[in-house]
Amino acid sequence: MAYQVDNVQIEEKAREKSIDDWLPITSSRKAKWWYSAFHNVTALVGAGVLSLPYAMAQLGWGPGIAVLILSWVITLYTLWQMVQMHEMVPGKRFDRYHELGQQAFGDKLGLWIVVPQQLTVEVGVNIVYMVTGGKSLKKFHDVLCPDCKSIKLTYFIMIFGSVHFVLSQLPNFNSISGVSLAAAVMSFSYSTVAWGASVHRGKQANVEYVYKSSSTAEGVFNFLSALGDVSFAYAGHNVALEIQATIPSTPENPSKKPMWKGVVVAYIVVALCYFPVAFLGYWAFGNGVADNILITLNKPRWLIATANIMVVIHVIGSYQIYAMPVFDMIETVLVKKLHFPPGLAVRLIGRSTYVAFTMFVGMTFPFFGGLLGFFGGFAFAPTTYFLPCVMWLSVYKPRRFSLSWIINWICILLGVLLMILSPIGGLRQIIMDAKSYEFYS
Repeated sequence: MAYQVDNVQIEEKAREKSIDDWLPITSSRKAKWWYSAFHNVTALVGAGVLSLPYAMAQLGWGPGIAVLILSWVITLYTLWQMVQMHEMVPGKRFDRYHELGQQAFGDKLGLWIVVPQQLTVEVGVNIVYMVTGGKSLKKFHDVLCPDCKSIKLTYFIMIFGSVHFVLSQLPNFNSISGVSLAAAVMSFSYSTVAWGASVHRGKQANVEYVYKSSSTAEGVFNFLSALGDVSFAYAGHNVALEIQATIPSTPENPSKKPMWKGVVVAYIVVALCYFPVAFLGYWAFGNGVADNILITLNKPRWLIATANIMVVIHVIGSYQIYAMPVFDMIETVLVKKLHFPPGLAVRLIGRSTYVAFTMFVGMTFPFFGGLLGFFGGFAFAPTTYFLPCVMWLSVYKPRRFSLSWIINWICILLGVLLMILSPIGGLRQIIMDAKSYEFYS
């Protein structure tokens, strides 16, 4: 009898291993440190960088500079914590964000705390990127052919979305490394175009740096929404553990070493992209800047058209980076819970359905600025700014009022404030945009 039980357990473990070898997060562990670098650049330097001059216009010089630099420092610190916690239990790797949550908070509570927030972030990013890709394609068309008949944004979102029905069939992170590298190069390139063109245009004649609002209440709402824009720009933590899971690890050379090396390089690139775009874009155009800096920059025409295509290429790669953990969750449920056989059919149907869903929502609610503010505060702040700190305190239990304890609690309090305040402004902006919006126009 015991022999039969042992055989069942061995077969079950073998089945679990074969499934893990098929799932996108755990199927390949051959990544190098530079994979971590450009995956993180692709995840971090997204469409949010183009909204930073607009966020500066709502925040003002002093608060804007402080919020951007503070966010860079805090999120680098919390990302360091996540990298360290990936293998904090000897012989075990926390390959997914929710697995780390389960270690910190317990199996059931950890899932309920992490999974809804992580899904909100990743699905939210994918929806926003559907809108961004469609808007950038439309801008490219309109810049190159200003006299052509206007084409609905809905059609451009459909064109952008159609690419992902194909790319979503790539099995894992390592298989999209080429797409991610191209996206990382494009993100740095269009950021350089954005601030370089701003410098070339120079400080505009009628530029103003005062808050552009008709009332104090509107100014406050805009300020809160801008906090969400900044939060959206630092959203890479939601895929950090999944990226680290692709790096090989041994006791002599744990994965945290190459992963952290890649993160440092990525954050240097982030600083080179974010700060010049935010500060120089605001300097040049003041409170007249649009929620996407490339919309404000209309000349030279060929350069702006090129920059918008760069955005499209980048967002294609970034969409896949954020979609991969969602694909992993979908396929885990289908194969482990519902017992569908792993294979092409599960992958084709599950991933195509998800792409279609994000494309449909993006076409229905293409409120770019408001979406950034709302999603940025509602879910990005917890998973990026303070949830890693909460898990660190829960697992390591540093001595009360020690330096580690104080730093983590400061990050937690700032993150909670951001989570509470910024969605208010984003939701208001969505409501304002919706008043004049016609569906699928």
